[in-house]
Amino acid sequence: MVIPAHNEAENVGPLVREIGAALAGGGTQYEIVLVDDGSTDATPERAAELTRTIPCLRVVRHPASRGQSFAIATGVRAAVGTWIATLDGDGQNDPADIPRLLAMRGGGKGGAREDRAGPLLIAGYRRKRRDSWLKRASSRVANAVRGRLLGDRTPDTGCGLKVFERDAFLALPHFDHMHRFLPALFLRAGGRVVSVEVGHRPRERGRSHYGMLDRLWVGIVDMLGVWWLIRRRERR
Repeated sequence: MVIPAHNEAENVGPLVREIGAALAGGGTQYEIVLVDDGSTDATPERAAELTRTIPCLRVVRHPASRGQSFAIATGVRAAVGTWIATLDGDGQNDPADIPRLLAMRGGGKGGAREDRAGPLLIAGYRRKRRDSWLKRASSRVANAVRGRLLGDRTPDTGCGLKVFERDAFLALPHFDHMHRFLPALFLRAGGRVVSVEVGHRPRERGRSHYGMLDRLWVGIVDMLGVWWLIRRRERR
C-alpha cells in the first residue's frame, strides 16, 4: 500500500488501521508506505506514533511538499512488493474495497488479466461520489473531455484507489500530476485498464487541498502534454 498524505494528521491513524482491518485474515502479505509530503501540521508526529504499534508501516517524508504524483512515485520506489495499491490520505477511499481490486490481478474466474502481454492497471470507479455538486460536475466535464481527447476508456481517472505492478509504474513517463493520467499512460505502454466500482465517503476530518480553478488550468496543460506523448508513441 502506498498512501500520499499532506496535512492529514487527523486521518492517517484511522486510515492505516482501516487498511489493516481490511487485509487482516486474507492471507495477503503487505506493507504500508505512508509518504508525508512536506506536511506542516502534526502528520509527521502522528505517523511516527503509528510505526511504534504497526510493524508493517513505513513512513517516508519529503522535507517540502512536492505534490501528489511525486509522493506516489516516492512511495512506489520505497515499496518492496511486486504489486502496489494506492489510495488517498484523506479517508474518502474505502479500504474495504482493496481486496476486491487485488483479486482482479490474476486470471481465472473474476480475474482481469487474460494474458501477460502488457501491464495491467486496476482503477477504482467512484460511481456515487460523496463530494460537493461543483466538484462532481467539474469532474464529469473533465472526464468527458479527457476521455474524448486521450481515449483512455476510463470513467474516473481521479480515483486514488488503484492497483498496478511496481515495475510497470516505474517504467512510465514521470511528471507532475501524472497520477491523474495513469490509465492513458498504461494504455500508451501497451497495457490494459480495468475499472472496478468502489465506494466513496465524504471527508470527515481535515480539509481539501485542491482548488477548482488551479486544477482546471493545470489539467488542461497536462492533458495536452499526455496527448502529445501518445501521438509521439503512435508515430514511432
